[in-house]
Amino acid sequence: MKSQNQSIEWPTVAALAAVYALFVAVLFLGFPLWIAVPVLAVCIAFQSSLQHEIIHGHPFANQTVNAALVYPSLNLVIPFARFRDTHLAHHKNENLTDPYEDPESNYLSPARWSALCILRRPVLRLNNTLLGRLVLGPVVGQVYFMVGDMRAIAAGDRRILKDWIVHICLAAALIFVVSRSTVPIWAYAIAAYGGLSLLKIRTFAEHQAHDRVGGRSVVIEDRGPLALLFLNNNYHAVHHMHPKLPWYELPQTYRLRKDRFLRRNLGYVFASYRDLFALYLWKAKDPVIHPHWQDPAE
Repeated sequence: MKSQNQSIEWPTVAALAAVYALFVAVLFLGFPLWIAVPVLAVCIAFQSSLQHEIIHGHPFANQTVNAALVYPSLNLVIPFARFRDTHLAHHKNENLTDPYEDPESNYLSPARWSALCILRRPVLRLNNTLLGRLVLGPVVGQVYFMVGDMRAIAAGDRRILKDWIVHICLAAALIFVVSRSTVPIWAYAIAAYGGLSLLKIRTFAEHQAHDRVGGRSVVIEDRGPLALLFLNNNYHAVHHMHPKLPWYELPQTYRLRKDRFLRRNLGYVFASYRDLFALYLWKAKDPVIHPHWQDPAE
């Protein structure tokens, strides 16, 4: 955490500088598209990880300055302000996985499932496999996210409307920059989808339905490239218990109190992302219907 003697978290500042330098270099230095597109996808996913870090108050004491560093979303489709507001709502731990109160829940209530068009059900079932989440997840998540926001705007929520207007202006400016780069807009769109797809690896197992709050957040004991890409958010139970910890302190915090964290999250742990792929690439990890949910009307 930031102490009185350390008001700037330099590892996060360095990560911000590195991702933007790489992003600009790939746009304007004429790399072949088979290199540019995957590298841009990584940059886009990494900026989202940094947005998450900034939402929790890093790297400076001034949150206005922090937000300014990541306000234009490189992924083009998720307004930073909406990510911030929904993610902070998600951090009400008692509501984790609640299909109504948790904005990041992938579960539906039995009533919502029953109301679905029968053609949408297999899509959501496939979306609960890791392969499905990678291929379909960005579209499925975006549709649900935007439908919810459009309904709120139609109901008169001017704050959400303002957030989307600002985002559309920033996204248009970014598209203009890309149009002047060596990367075609269609290739950038593929990279943006790829970045969102990479992020679905992180969110795939972050939470599970459990009757105890502590058992709802995962630990993935991975220290490889994906852990770096996600800024150690694979130690997700640690993050939910200590949301103000900077990303570079999460692994050591976990190692020092591993037994405590695993008791707290009731052993919801994977050794690595490789294990996650081996178990759930083709197999659904969770049901679509929240397994412990009871509708108030029932």
